Amino acid sequence: MTLSSQAPAGRLPARAGIGLKSQHHRDLLRSRPALGFLEIHAENYMVEGGPFHHYLGLIREEYPLSIHGVGLSIGADQPLDKAHLDRLAVLLRRYEPASFSEHLAWSTHGDFFFNDLLPLAYDQASMERVCAHIDQVQEHLRRPMLLENPATYLEFIDSCLDEAEFISEVVKRTGCGLLLDLNNAYVSCTNHNRDVRAYANALPLHAVGEIHLAGFAEDCDADGARLLIDHHGSAVDDAVWALYDETLERLGPVPTLIERDNDIPALDVLVCEADRAERRLRRELPA
Repeated sequence: MTLSSQAPAGRLPARAGIGLKSQHHRDLLRSRPALGFLEIHAENYMVEGGPFHHYLGLIREEYPLSIHGVGLSIGADQPLDKAHLDRLAVLLRRYEPASFSEHLAWSTHGDFFFNDLLPLAYDQASMERVCAHIDQVQEHLRRPMLLENPATYLEFIDSCLDEAEFISEVVKRTGCGLLLDLNNAYVSCTNHNRDVRAYANALPLHAVGEIHLAGFAEDCDADGARLLIDHHGSAVDDAVWALYDETLERLGPVPTLIERDNDIPALDVLVCEADRAERRLRRELPA
């Protein structure tokens, strides 16, 4: 199979893509699989030069690109890091991605950075803060962003909105889009003993600009209840594929990313999983 054509500026193709990993740079350029797009983590490219930029420049000539932030700390109870936002703006100007996204989470407190995406209380103070931060990001980057629903393992007792209500109001106030992570939805709803389909239906699905699919790990909590971990280290689970099929029935084709950040397999393994999503996008469901 050969390369797909570039997507129009500002829009990912309604196809399946994978995350770009450094161990796959040469294989991608040699084999040129028919992927819809590639996605990178912004923070891996916030330097001026080096081999990552060398290969991304070559790959960007062939594939549409999505940039996914993991360190902006949209939900933090403090101002956004202006230097980080400036570096992000430089990166987006350099590569002109079709999409930019970040998480509904926080990673900073004072001068400390936590290598995790932590949950926030869904209350009015958080609403005002998150909306102000998204407005700042969109104004600074001069483009709309997609906000990703999180995977969570605990909740705040003082939340006055549920997560779907919170996200819906943020999208309404800021005009941002939604990155619908179906693995996150399944993980969170399992952990909190909620109906994942009711949760998904309550989200602002009209604003979905991209879907993420990934694998999870399974454990038990202190009470012996099922506990899922969003580890991005395995193939997409059948339950998430089923949720994906139902989502496509409702929304039609949506750009879809296969996420794999741990225990990364050979490129052809990820391409096969992306092809599984591609067949579903085209409604060519397997028997």
